[in-house]
Amino acid sequence: MDMPFKDQLSWTRRHMQRLQRALSNLPDLSGMRLACSMHIDIKIIPLVEGLIERNARVYLVTCNPTTVRDEVVAHLQNQRVQVQAWNGMSDQAFQEAFNIALDWTPTHLCEFGADLTVTHLQQAENRPAIKASLEGTSSGIARLRGLSLPYPVFNWNDLPVKEELHNRHMVGLTTWLMFYNRTQLSLHGKRVLVIGYGSVGQGVAATARSFGGSITIAELDPLRALQASFDGWPVHSLDESLPLADVVVTATGSPNVLGPSHWPALKDGVFLLNVGHRADEINVTSLHVYPSRLVLPFIEEFNFGGRSIYLIAGGSMANLTAGQGDSLNAFDVTLAVMSAGIGYIAGPGAKQPPGLHLLPEKALDISII
Repeated sequence: MDMPFKDQLSWTRRHMQRLQRALSNLPDLSGMRLACSMHIDIKIIPLVEGLIERNARVYLVTCNPTTVRDEVVAHLQNQRVQVQAWNGMSDQAFQEAFNIALDWTPTHLCEFGADLTVTHLQQAENRPAIKASLEGTSSGIARLRGLSLPYPVFNWNDLPVKEELHNRHMVGLTTWLMFYNRTQLSLHGKRVLVIGYGSVGQGVAATARSFGGSITIAELDPLRALQASFDGWPVHSLDESLPLADVVVTATGSPNVLGPSHWPALKDGVFLLNVGHRADEINVTSLHVYPSRLVLPFIEEFNFGGRSIYLIAGGSMANLTAGQGDSLNAFDVTLAVMSAGIGYIAGPGAKQPPGLHLLPEKALDISII
């Protein structure tokens, strides 16, 4: 039986000691109006409450409607935090939320996926200036590169503590724990195709092997493909690999990695899941032209010419939508780094030139880690 929400929250706070140390190091944040686009999960409550205690004003929107916990929204709203999100909100409501948050006139942004910044740029001349921003995903960094940014945006996704801990280790672990819990199937005897060999794909592949799977990598970038080969993985093209795979995982951060041209190649009973930030790595719309039914929670079966294709979590980030996401002690580190980044953009970061920057290591107090 699930724990009552208040007990879950108490347990969560108990295991967020690094975050508490990082929050205690923050300056007074009076005057900061921080608009955040993030997964609205119970683990972010201690961060938001800590920012409010430091006198910041916070407006929350979600970076993924499928990962919103409505009881978390209700709790934060009771703490007088403004939240524009609910589980399963429509695409239109999801997009409108970014404009609503920006109309609140934030001074700073903290994002996963760069949606607020991209939306701001569409009408920047009609809105007050943003002083500085944080971005914490590979897909968000990819969207921002090449844009003419009118304020400094600090990339903390590529810091070793984020890339190696969260991206490389936690996503893989929580993905395969989710897979077993939802399907009651192990990976023994199964061929797992991992599409994308960034830090997330590397962790997904390594953990899949420890869970019994036989792994193949598909990677377009020749340097990453070479790295996968040197790491000991078989590397093949998508066309070669798809017909053999029992489980296919997208981990690229790019849209439409799998689409209608790939469905005929899939074997009967294959599982499709996405662990990248973007919810459109798998073109789910093109699957929905085929008969479908929900066979288990978060698992949808599509009938394709007498063959079954199983889609997990609707193509959204599977480890968090259908699972629990990062462990508390690992996400404690992630939130501690984010908290330190917020302190940095409230002070010296806002004085840096416009454009994309790596969050400097001096922004982090190593004692919090």
